[in-house]
Amino acid sequence: MMAAPAPDPVYVLRGTNSDINTLSFHCSDPEPELPILYSGSSSGLIHIWNLKTHRACSTLDGHSGKSVYWVKSLSNRRNALLSQGRDQNICLWDLAEGRNIVTDSLFMENVGFCKCSHTEVTEKRCLLATPWKGLEEVQVLELPSKTSICTLKPETGARMGMPMCLKMWWPNVGSHPLLLIGYEDGSVVLWNLSMGRMLSRLTCHQEPIMSLDFDSEKTKGVSASSEKMLCVWNHTELQNLELQQTYQLTNPGIAEVTLRQDKKILATAGWDHRIRLFGWKKLKPLAVLDYHTSTVHCVAFSDHNQPSERLMAAGSKDHRISVWSIYNQT
Repeated sequence: MMAAPAPDPVYVLRGTNSDINTLSFHCSDPEPELPILYSGSSSGLIHIWNLKTHRACSTLDGHSGKSVYWVKSLSNRRNALLSQGRDQNICLWDLAEGRNIVTDSLFMENVGFCKCSHTEVTEKRCLLATPWKGLEEVQVLELPSKTSICTLKPETGARMGMPMCLKMWWPNVGSHPLLLIGYEDGSVVLWNLSMGRMLSRLTCHQEPIMSLDFDSEKTKGVSASSEKMLCVWNHTELQNLELQQTYQLTNPGIAEVTLRQDKKILATAGWDHRIRLFGWKKLKPLAVLDYHTSTVHCVAFSDHNQPSERLMAAGSKDHRISVWSIYNQT
């Protein structure tokens, strides 16, 4: 483990000239020495970062200058990227052989800030959960056909408000995917996508849920809001969500929570300019990374198979992306 004090970033990426809203790593196959990093910014641009040179090797402009707040590469479709922007469009990019073409797009007709969630089914198919036309609606679509799988909307009188964050996951092989939604009223809801109905609702925050993540192996998740609190909850065999643990933070406001792929580390992006790291098993505080000079909007881990080369990146309102190498022992 690292000794105190907490380390500095291994390097910092500059040059976007706008807020960094979202980050996504991608390791191509065969695996390179370092992964690729995608960032989405408030200027409407997506930058593709070469982590050897610490420079942007390409810039994508497909959201009409409107803020990009979700990017995600498709692991089963080489050189394909999804992006979501404030122009209410989700774009599918073809990045093969140096191209930067939008090959398809989907108009959400939704003005919220809820980020999409996707899961890959086969080499050519994926499911995408996205906020939809009605402010309370979430649509689940199959791509690339754009076929609607279901529309999820709370029952009349539920008063949960808008969906704020989404996480799709598979309980086990051969099953149907489930979707977790964090709502404006502070509740987390588990939805069955094959039936299009709510399975369980847990009200664990008093403010809108800003972000959540889920560990399908341990069947437990974590959520955060504008409060000074992290909530850890589990998914029981009876399809219920139950509050398991809370952790009081020093300062209020978490923009994003992210679990590392090995499910050992949890990272939070704080409104107080800090990144906090926790051991996921017991939510043990490990480090507070104090580098940025403004709100940290996002944090992401690389999925590199070599532990010594795993990286974490954080993006901030200060226009910078900090890249860290931490807790990489096996």
